Amino acid sequence: MRKKPLIIADNQIPYLEGIPERYARIVRMPYHRIDASALRCADALLVRTRTLCSKELLQGSSVTFVGSPTIGTDHIDLDYCATANIAVAHAPGCNAGAVMQYVFTALAVAATQKNMCLSDKTIGIVGVGNVGSRVERLAGHLGMKTLLNDPPRAAQEGVDSFCSLDFLLSKADVVTLHVPLDATTRGMADRSFFDKMKEGAFFINTSRGDVTNEQALQAAAPGLGAVVLDVWQNEPHIDKKTLDATHIATPHIAGYSMEGKRNATETVVRALAAHFQWEELLQYAVTLPSVEEVPSHALFTQCFPIMEEDKRLRSAPDLFEEQRNAYVYRREWTREQYNALTFC
Repeated sequence: MRKKPLIIADNQIPYLEGIPERYARIVRMPYHRIDASALRCADALLVRTRTLCSKELLQGSSVTFVGSPTIGTDHIDLDYCATANIAVAHAPGCNAGAVMQYVFTALAVAATQKNMCLSDKTIGIVGVGNVGSRVERLAGHLGMKTLLNDPPRAAQEGVDSFCSLDFLLSKADVVTLHVPLDATTRGMADRSFFDKMKEGAFFINTSRGDVTNEQALQAAAPGLGAVVLDVWQNEPHIDKKTLDATHIATPHIAGYSMEGKRNATETVVRALAAHFQWEELLQYAVTLPSVEEVPSHALFTQCFPIMEEDKRLRSAPDLFEEQRNAYVYRREWTREQYNALTFC
């Protein structure tokens, strides 16, 4: 009889309840307790971005599969995993709808604070992958002009649909970052970046905290129309000066929707099922409750009351991680709600 695998899973990963006990023994624990000793007898590891899956963590364990229901893999040593024959699965694009909702909710709130309409403004999208593409489509639906910067896509598809970063920064009324964290993007939003932005432009970062040089942002903030941050350097120990420089601040929950979490867990569990040959779970699916009706005029405020999260973070920034973990996943807009969205 085949041995039942032991799976160590971050206790903040939702929707794992559908994995029957006959397939695996699942031990849930907080991310800070996931260490080499906890993995010694484990066969699989399910983590969030808080856990650094390094050689030091994995070496000497029985782990043959690492799954992360997240869009990125910068917390996983992919080279070591390949060398050690450890399969890796993640969920690119899983929360694209949630992050798009976050961006436009923040924009609607910031524009209301400034008593301005964004429908004729230009949004510059840096990184036009799963999330950036969704942002581009909704911006067009809302009447905004778009500028796109994505060097890898431009190299592959041609430059006609894209522009340089310098041009984007000089023309955009809103600059929103949707790039992965790598050697080319770490610290890209630096002093030179902000110096090239239009006076009074909005700056949004929902990608990774280390994409922004926060000292440069603090210096630039007085000349910006709005600063919106969901991701921070040194999370969860965020810089209070950076927090003070923002107009809207949240504890890394832009992607925290029921739909996004469902998509992520389904993707990783299906990969886990393929790895361990669990035929019954290859189409693992999570059923969500129906979405409540929301009046069209309240779609930017009632679906995601973003300023409640801003107030909560400002009142207790030292509880960043606790607030993130306690966040109640919101619902994304339905197709009908999406079609009813309007800025002005």
